[in-house]
Amino acid sequence: MALISARTKISRVLSTLSHKNFLSRSPFFSNGVQPVDRLHPLGGFGRSFASSAVASVEHDALGSRAMGFEILGVKDYEDYRRSLYGEITHKALLVDAVGTLVVPSQPMAQIYREIGEKYGVNYSEGEILNRYRRAYEKPWGGSRLRYVSDGKPFWQYIVSSSTGCSDSQYFEELYNYYTTNKAWHLCDPDAERVFKALRQAGVKIAIVSNFDTRLRPLLRALKCDHWFDAVAVSAEVEAEKPNPTIFLKACELLGVRPEEALHVGDDRRNDVWGARDAGCDAWLWGSDVHSFKEVAERIGVKV
Repeated sequence: MALISARTKISRVLSTLSHKNFLSRSPFFSNGVQPVDRLHPLGGFGRSFASSAVASVEHDALGSRAMGFEILGVKDYEDYRRSLYGEITHKALLVDAVGTLVVPSQPMAQIYREIGEKYGVNYSEGEILNRYRRAYEKPWGGSRLRYVSDGKPFWQYIVSSSTGCSDSQYFEELYNYYTTNKAWHLCDPDAERVFKALRQAGVKIAIVSNFDTRLRPLLRALKCDHWFDAVAVSAEVEAEKPNPTIFLKACELLGVRPEEALHVGDDRRNDVWGARDAGCDAWLWGSDVHSFKEVAERIGVKV
């Protein structure tokens, strides 16, 4: 009974936090919130936020969570998970793609400029970057989703807005470049070894990504497609993070309940808040965890 009571109390604490997170986020920038953009050249885009307003929300959330844990007499969240689920705290790991699993190998504006020179693009990299940000921040009128199928209509708009060039050959060369292993590299060189250990321990792994249909050929180009039990791509699921639907789809593909899954990603809004709204556990890459080995060991799998 005590364990059930503890679980109910902590669920209320986390539910309260999730509600606060939902109220504090917006698809557009609210008062006092300045975007710190994480550019995904032709395969998605993420945004973290840096402001006193967000710092206040995070402080309140952390304070409430710590207070809730203190009331329950639980010093460490991993210990709490183990009291419920055993030595391995999660049955599934969900991983964000761009910014967590892979990152662009060169700055976006540099590639846009270098490939675009032979097509008459003469903007500086700084100009391209600023124009890209302005274009991306505008509501996309073509669909409620940015990445529908191959995402070409959206990316044609972004490329032409960023560079002033509407040449179809330029767009195709740039678009295809971002499906190759020249354009991307793995964030963590130990990822393959860690994922293998996780799967051997019975932990299922899926990618959850706001991306178009090029993600699967990109994973094949990077020779990492076989690392995963499932891939949930927004263009196929027809839901983009932070919409809980894409996380729930990933759990369905893996055959686990949301509360049994952990999502790791580098975007607080899309990855952490979105996953928690779906009922999953969530850690922020680069803050809560810094490597997949750390993720595995906190789950309870030695690498």
